Amino acid sequence: MSAINSKNFISDNFLLQSDVAETLYHQYAKDLPVIDYHNHLSPQLIAEDQPIKNITEAWLKGDHYKWRAMRANGIEEIYITSAATSHKEKFLKWAETVPQTLRNPLFHWTHLELKRYFDIDELLQPNTAEAIYEKANAILEHKTPAQLLEDLKVEVICTTDDPIDDLRYHQEIAEKGFFTKVFPTFRPDNLLMIGKPSFATYIDKLSTSVGFSISSLDDLLKAIQSRITFFNSLGCRLSDYGLEKIYADDFSEVEVDGIFKKRLSGDAISNSEIHSYASCILVKLCEMYHEMGWTQQMHVGAIRNNNSRLLEQIGLDAGVDSIGEFPVAQAMSKLLDTLNLNNKLAKTITYNLNPSQNEVFATMMGNFQNSDFPGKMQWGSGWWFLDQKDGMEKQINCLSNMGLLSKFVGMLTDSRSFLSFPRHEYFRRILCNLLGEDVKQGLVPNDIEFLGKMVQDICYYNAKNYFGFKTQ
Repeated sequence: MSAINSKNFISDNFLLQSDVAETLYHQYAKDLPVIDYHNHLSPQLIAEDQPIKNITEAWLKGDHYKWRAMRANGIEEIYITSAATSHKEKFLKWAETVPQTLRNPLFHWTHLELKRYFDIDELLQPNTAEAIYEKANAILEHKTPAQLLEDLKVEVICTTDDPIDDLRYHQEIAEKGFFTKVFPTFRPDNLLMIGKPSFATYIDKLSTSVGFSISSLDDLLKAIQSRITFFNSLGCRLSDYGLEKIYADDFSEVEVDGIFKKRLSGDAISNSEIHSYASCILVKLCEMYHEMGWTQQMHVGAIRNNNSRLLEQIGLDAGVDSIGEFPVAQAMSKLLDTLNLNNKLAKTITYNLNPSQNEVFATMMGNFQNSDFPGKMQWGSGWWFLDQKDGMEKQINCLSNMGLLSKFVGMLTDSRSFLSFPRHEYFRRILCNLLGEDVKQGLVPNDIEFLGKMVQDICYYNAKNYFGFKTQ
């Protein structure tokens, strides 16, 4: 592809296709702070408060979206994940790939991030790569992660943390008093994965964390409650769950206790036993979340580690996950109904990866709404492969049809990069544009004040009220 001759691609009215959309974005959405309630940022890097210095480290390290695009462009793996090549070589290969991402969300994200963090208007491509690399690095040299977050008015972020994490970096961050408040999220996937070879070793680590031996289901539940209480003391208000499906098999605690002891002794367990155990632990976790007043998140539907060759070469998180086809409606209904019957259903946000299940998730959340809190049951924003323009528009439209868009808690990054926060801007522009189009077509009243308040709620205030973070 020849060089793309376009400057100022990210204009003030990028994605805004009507006067109403422009007004809603610039007057109501643009300047709001950001609450990013689910991401995978490193609390250690924030606590250490040192500049990242290099855009390759900030941008390409751990970014599966970019890795997949580079592989599709025929870039050798040595320039993607290998330590054998320099930061600059990797960046130049990414610059070679960017023009080929036209119509992929990476093209928009890349140039939004260059504009917002580095005030770079040029499109990234081979003939601009050297200058962009040098300019970005010169700015990053003087910007710590905390400063990058503050620059984009990020008021709150919630990291993703294993129950055995000592959260020492969160404590250090709290003591430093940064503009951005950083809270942990309780992510107990490893507690549910009783079938993994490393399960017994993980339980040993959990025992060390809580200071007592775990040899029964009762011990395990006490340990989990201890860790939840500890997380809560450091401001945690959310849990998360990221597995292929929701577990909702029938179980008895006596049976599950036997399964747990059997597994710790090194004996093999059947698939039905794995499902009974996971179903029990998931219910118990959800009940504890309700008791603590937390919000529970469920990310459902990824099929992971499809490319065994790259998995062996690189390890986990190699960027070879995709959308799965897992039945979910009956299990989700059974789990939520069981909790609701016992009055132990916490605020819940569900996310689907398979777009064919949009209406399934949206309508399921509507079954369990009540007067506990407006929008108590949330169908979350477009996740992973769906957090792009088309996916966001479909999610917004489906939620509007099946529920109340006005009560939506909005966007999150789900990112490992400190340069990913313009995705909130991207979402805000898309939301304002959709509402502007509705006004233009006569589908909603042309009441800017009413629509503006709705936009502000979705982009910021709903999340602020829903999660109840202690930011003072």
